[in-house]
Amino acid sequence: MKKIAILFSLVNLGLFTGGCESFVDIKTQGSLVPKDVTNYRYLLNNTSAYETGIILGDLASDDIAIVDAAQQTSLLNISYSYYKNTYTWQDDIFPLSTSYENDTDWNTMYARIFRTNTIISELPTSNGPEMDKAKLMAEALVHRADAYLTLVNQYGKPYNATTASSDLGVPLLLTQTFSQSLNRASVETVYQQILTDLKQALPNLLATQQYNTLPSKPSAYGLLARTYLYMSNYKMAEVYADSALALRSTLNNMATMTATSTFPKRINDPEILLSKIASYGTSAYTPTAMRLSDDLLSLFDANDQRYNLFTVPASRVSSTYTGRYFYREIITGENRNLGPSVPEMMLIKAESLARAGQAAQAMTWVNNLRKNRVLSTAYTPLTATSNDDALVKVINERRREFCFRMLRWWDMRRLKSEPLFQKTITRTFNGVTYTLAPDSKRYVLPIAQYLTKMNPELVSNP
Repeated sequence: MKKIAILFSLVNLGLFTGGCESFVDIKTQGSLVPKDVTNYRYLLNNTSAYETGIILGDLASDDIAIVDAAQQTSLLNISYSYYKNTYTWQDDIFPLSTSYENDTDWNTMYARIFRTNTIISELPTSNGPEMDKAKLMAEALVHRADAYLTLVNQYGKPYNATTASSDLGVPLLLTQTFSQSLNRASVETVYQQILTDLKQALPNLLATQQYNTLPSKPSAYGLLARTYLYMSNYKMAEVYADSALALRSTLNNMATMTATSTFPKRINDPEILLSKIASYGTSAYTPTAMRLSDDLLSLFDANDQRYNLFTVPASRVSSTYTGRYFYREIITGENRNLGPSVPEMMLIKAESLARAGQAAQAMTWVNNLRKNRVLSTAYTPLTATSNDDALVKVINERRREFCFRMLRWWDMRRLKSEPLFQKTITRTFNGVTYTLAPDSKRYVLPIAQYLTKMNPELVSNP
């Protein structure tokens, strides 16, 4: 049995130092009382500890295409090994015995889990109103559930009801301790814990939130809808999408926006049900700029405001680059949201209807979103010729709406076994061609060798 500190390589020791520096400072000034419930409010207000998410899924997905020699050459630098190795679906993303052997995605999620476990373990014996303790407990449970949903969709196999009970998921750590087994729980066990956490949290969450970083009922409903979607339980996904939309359904009307329009800040954007952000937000930084693949680019037209507002010609990024680049973060000044949102609930609803044979109703939900995304002077509603056609249009709309939000990689994983969406992806990097077939084991990202070497019970992905 290894120490849990090894699990996230001690890089997140900021939990006790930098991560809670303001908390410690306040305590030494006498503003906080030991074991008082207020302490945990301060801990949960440490936004960066709970909001920061992942990056690797975007790099593995078919939304991205790094084709220019200058950019490929820059990514050969060891500093960007994670980018290159993920983009080419390598067996090892973080080479052992280098200064980049730690997986930031893994570290970030387990550091968040450690924090939430501390709060969940200590809150019951803290001093303060039971109502306050219940609310803080609920917030911690939502943050933990989101972390596990992220981990299992990156390092576990896609959910398959017939094999999930034996497929390897991720270590399931639910208590506050530094000494736990790091054996991987099954995919089924991890998903059931996510559902348990969210459902336990719901009664004690507020219907509204002061900031989008704080979990609320719509946050939990949204994560439940997302969880059931990735379990392919579309009926329950629709139920919880409806519950979220009953409380939050506001859309930003991009149809009339211009490049100089003020876009809502993430912290109070009415579309966001729970703000989660990519671990690296500099997506327009020249070496790591995200170029839209031809496949993704073909889904947009010049009337789509997501194309007009959030992508730019390559010349805006580098004089040596070609194509079109994702530029949302530079334009809005905000990191992209990975958390559940109103548009996601609408498209989960649409997908559930399409799969239930209700193509026309599915297209109504897609069009309700598109009215706020396409120039009003050019908008025409989409129609479907069949249930399959409706489903394809829903998935295409997901790609347009959530490009570079991690969800495309998760969608590729869950859809790869469906004939309607099966395809082999090919990309060339530094003169070598790489392919990702529908049955490839590389749809499950590898666990860093550093972690498996230090923790022999932590089984690698094949």
